[in-house]
Amino acid sequence: MKSANSHRNSEYGPGEIKDVIETEAGRFIQYHFTPSFLNLREIGATLEFTVGSKAVNRFRLIERHYFRELLLKTFDFEIGFCIPYSRNTCEHIYSLPDLDTHTIEEMIAHPFETRSDSFYFANNKLIMHHKAEYSFSETRNE
Repeated sequence: MKSANSHRNSEYGPGEIKDVIETEAGRFIQYHFTPSFLNLREIGATLEFTVGSKAVNRFRLIERHYFRELLLKTFDFEIGFCIPYSRNTCEHIYSLPDLDTHTIEEMIAHPFETRSDSFYFANNKLIMHHKAEYSFSETRNE
């Protein structure tokens, strides 16, 4: 199964995807957003994927977002059944957590210390794991 995950918001634009690195352990992505991103209440993400010769039952995505050791929020999306040889698109709406001023300031001051893990399951079995890091600074960090 192949996937592409792109975050978007009509007012602020999609942000910037810095790097996509394929590793043995999975996929790693870095995103750069401006600080104003942290004021949003909801964002949408479109997931596109293709299915091979076998149907996928009970396809599910669980994402956990962290700042340092603090769990910010967990998202759990049921996608369901996917037919063989299909190209699929689904949109997820994320209700963002309320963050205190100190946490927001720290997230802005420390680029890429905000992270997420995305776990993809079929038939309750883990089939893919993606990791991401996020920057919310005014300037792009190299």
